[in-house]
Amino acid sequence: MSIQVGDKLPDAEFIIMTDDGPSKKSVSQMTSGRKIVLFSVPGAFTPTCHESHLPGFIEHADAIREKGVDEIAVVSVNDVHVINAWAEVTRGKGKITFLSDGNADFANAIGMARDMSAAGMGLRSIRYSMIVEDGIVTALNQGDVRGQATISSAVAILKQL
Repeated sequence: MSIQVGDKLPDAEFIIMTDDGPSKKSVSQMTSGRKIVLFSVPGAFTPTCHESHLPGFIEHADAIREKGVDEIAVVSVNDVHVINAWAEVTRGKGKITFLSDGNADFANAIGMARDMSAAGMGLRSIRYSMIVEDGIVTALNQGDVRGQATISSAVAILKQL
């Protein structure tokens, strides 16, 4: 079963790229006493994720933060090196935290993992966005149709803040 509004996020760990190399960052580190926006994409550099979903959050990052959000993070089932390259290419580094869920541990823990082997992508996460306050999901957006990022978009999140 997928995570729902009112549920506490599991304390999974992500891998992030730091100046000193790959490092772990836990859900509790990100959410304890904080309000965050977390969104997931099926894959870095994939068309909808790269051309539509991520750019909206980069564009609206300041407006989202003005609504009291401490951190905006994108998570993808890609390795940390791919995620870091994506952060650099998109110029999102410093505006958004780029999280690697390389083994889909977090996606599985919240019930958002999907087998996309038919498209040659293996196990991935579905597209979603959420608002999390002190570890509790207060808003959850999922259900975008293939090739679209509207339900889970930055604009949708802004309306919920």
